[in-house]
Amino acid sequence: MGLWFADKGSFDISDEAAQKIFRSLSPFGRDYRDVVKVGFNGKNLLDRKPRWVIDFGEDMPEKEASLHEAPFEYVKEVVWKERRGRREVRQTSLWWLHARPSPKYRQILAKQARYLATAATSKHRVYVWLTPRVLVDHAIIVFAREDDYFMGVMQSCVNELWTRARGTQVREAESGFRYTPTTTFETFPFPLSLGSEPAENDSPVVRAIADAARELDRLREAWLNPPNASEEDLKTRTLTKLYNARPEWLASAHRTLDQAVFAAYGWASNLTDQDILGRLLALNHERGTMRPQASCSNVIL
Repeated sequence: MGLWFADKGSFDISDEAAQKIFRSLSPFGRDYRDVVKVGFNGKNLLDRKPRWVIDFGEDMPEKEASLHEAPFEYVKEVVWKERRGRREVRQTSLWWLHARPSPKYRQILAKQARYLATAATSKHRVYVWLTPRVLVDHAIIVFAREDDYFMGVMQSCVNELWTRARGTQVREAESGFRYTPTTTFETFPFPLSLGSEPAENDSPVVRAIADAARELDRLREAWLNPPNASEEDLKTRTLTKLYNARPEWLASAHRTLDQAVFAAYGWASNLTDQDILGRLLALNHERGTMRPQASCSNVIL
């Protein structure tokens, strides 16, 4: 789940406040960017509007945290005033730390070079790579995988069809649909048994999906960050805008990825949506009579 909550303490700060902290002297040689990190919530993950979050980790002692002088003094001024008098012991005795530190999520941050994320509710089901220096809140689903094969299967039309069929619609289609891991991820029958896939170099099937996923990610990043683009132009280049327009190069990259995933299932590439859903349902029944086919240990809720 997410690392910070507004009602548990105002650890999220404006860009202006973050830049002021970064310009502040650090008398003890601490890099303030180690504890002031980019943060995303469900609304801005695809829209290039990150927030900043002050985060002293899961259990940094107060004495150590205070050596990050500028961010610590901000938290002391703002968060401590909010938490005084609250009933929860952690909020009063460990007021400089997040109330819900999400230890499972922090294991990802400590062990992986990157992790996959998607907004819990979104019009477009897009998966993006984030680094450990980026934090998310409870409105984003995080996956404890860092390989391109996994990203490729998740980003394929096969998984999206299953996700939309088994997720929850939020009012009208324009408002998006809700990703519910217990009904979408846990029940999704991957083409290869999750967690025991062969290495990319040992499997042409895995390599084809990974290659297609890398190319899709490369093209999206190139569009988001074109050379010599102004700061104002970059702000308008969002994944939401990109998927609303869906230019031909993006559609083509997705077709290549989808074809690689179809091949992994041993399916023809001209199946209808209903054919795909029917085959996924049959495969799920074959593997476990609709019992979960994927473990939510791969998902941080």
